Amino acid sequence: MRTIQMVDLKAQYAKIRKEVDSAIQEVIDNAAFINGKAVTDFTASLTAYMGAKHVIPCANGTDALQIAMMALDLQPGDEVITPSFTYVATTEVIALLRLQPVFVEVDPKSFCVDPAAIEKAITPKTKAIVPVHMFGQVADMEAILDIAKRYNLAVIEDTAQAIGADYTFSSGTTKKAGTIGTIGTTSFFPSKNLGCYGDGGAIFTNDDALATRLKMIANHGQSKRYYHDIVGCNSRLDSIQAAVLNCKLPHLDEYAAARRQAADYYDKAFANHPKIKTPYRSPFCNHVFHQYTLILEGVDRDGLNAFLAENGIPSMIYYPVPAHRQKMFDAFGGAAFDLTITDWLTERVISLPMHTELDQEQLNLITNKVLEFINKG
Repeated sequence: MRTIQMVDLKAQYAKIRKEVDSAIQEVIDNAAFINGKAVTDFTASLTAYMGAKHVIPCANGTDALQIAMMALDLQPGDEVITPSFTYVATTEVIALLRLQPVFVEVDPKSFCVDPAAIEKAITPKTKAIVPVHMFGQVADMEAILDIAKRYNLAVIEDTAQAIGADYTFSSGTTKKAGTIGTIGTTSFFPSKNLGCYGDGGAIFTNDDALATRLKMIANHGQSKRYYHDIVGCNSRLDSIQAAVLNCKLPHLDEYAAARRQAADYYDKAFANHPKIKTPYRSPFCNHVFHQYTLILEGVDRDGLNAFLAENGIPSMIYYPVPAHRQKMFDAFGGAAFDLTITDWLTERVISLPMHTELDQEQLNLITNKVLEFINKG
């Protein structure tokens, strides 16, 4: 049996080695390493796939969030509502721009931000909402958009974990995660569902004026070379990463299907176990399973984590310390937020291996070892 990986990028690469190697070699041969044809081609391909009017590639997912907030011209002290149960990048950029993060609860079923909690947190200083499509599932965007419209708020989607996921509105209209709000952002970190072989990110919008501003900010605030109209930054997707992504993009739906198949296996193995809650699957989106995350009740979670490691099975705890309890947010009053659901989740969640190359032998070992530990406990 192949060694079990949390994410098996080597096995994934082996299947597309020829096309990836050829694409990278073409970039090297052309020596257009920055803003080359590979970037133009990938941008066009991703625009078509996402159904967005504008796609702006950038250096990474954190930059994508920062550029989005800069483009909205948010001012120091403006409040931005965000879940605390997320990777710190979502919230870090809020503090970096001297905005005020307002941490709210997530739905304990979906792990995504709770629309009711958003509405309760709105004040006259609130300017934006950052829903995170956690672990591959899309947040309740219809409810969030309704709130945003009533209070005149911008919506910045953090789609780093849900690229390729579809969201279906009550009207039957379907949109890709990241193209629903005012601005969408994503990361192409190697372990993402669509990952490159380094760092990369992208920003999505259907607003022409915002697109112009986003492009300028990502390129030193200039629309014409050497003429800098606004303060910007230097955030570019390099040509080699774009070439890799352009090879992988046609396989993205296939990758999602493989992840769902692995999730189905896990679901069946753990079905109706009194101490295990398997991932909720929302009726309004097709979960793309960036992670497969269990909620354990009455189980020594850290003991299970260690037991799996002893048996050659990696597992991860996302996230052991929520954002509002991180020291970096002490100055922003993070500890003052009472988020009992978030705290409850951080003590109970564990993520099992989830990637496109999991086979039945591996899945059988993983599930058997999880059940062995829990049933003897």
